[in-house]
Amino acid sequence: MASFAGEPDLPVVQAQWMKGERLEYELSWGFITAGYASLEVKPAQDGKTEFLTFATANKTINKFYPVNDTVYTRVRNKGLMTEVFRKNLHEGTFHNTSVIRFDRKGEKAWLSDTVFTDMKTRKVKRSADTAVAIQGMEHSIMSAFYYVRTMPLTVGDTSRFSAVSGKKRYELKVLVHGRESLKTSIGTVNTVKVEPVLDGDGIFNSKGRIFIWLTDDDRRIPVLMECEIALGSIKAELQRVK
Repeated sequence: MASFAGEPDLPVVQAQWMKGERLEYELSWGFITAGYASLEVKPAQDGKTEFLTFATANKTINKFYPVNDTVYTRVRNKGLMTEVFRKNLHEGTFHNTSVIRFDRKGEKAWLSDTVFTDMKTRKVKRSADTAVAIQGMEHSIMSAFYYVRTMPLTVGDTSRFSAVSGKKRYELKVLVHGRESLKTSIGTVNTVKVEPVLDGDGIFNSKGRIFIWLTDDDRRIPVLMECEIALGSIKAELQRVK
């Protein structure tokens, strides 16, 4: 069995954005503005940090297909190891609440997943509790996203680490494709293009490929994210940095 005793030796992440950050995005499908999203970093007490993600459709789409998705993650600053990952999805008539709690000493990730038929009455359609065996150093999807922002990202390299998504433990690969100059809302910036891939059917490899363009500096700001889908691609373009 893997030992958990090594975790205190993980380095404290000292990235600039760990002091607090809010990134706001416009979501588009082709030439259509589909919605908006935000990524927020909030310092917490006791050497911990919170990551909050929010996404919604635009006013027109929300009238016939309301979207209100939130993701909350609390990590330890040492190695960005997740303690709690909570996801609430409200998309049309689909309502899902999912929570993963990492018990690293017990080498388990405890998942509670519930789908509701009606959020007003909280009527449950189905619910499941699952334990996933871990080895002590796994990330959640959100902590993995932020962890990538701390990496050197040398073109041509492939980095590997482990993550828990849904009911499974996956090996996550990060491919560094190259460097590009992009025109963005914060000006023309040099970027590094990366592709996260989960070996299996995880969030990073569900229906198509995902590419992320990070600023080629210490901030590693994700200025553009693109997800391939059956009918084209969905883009998240940075609008504001706060």
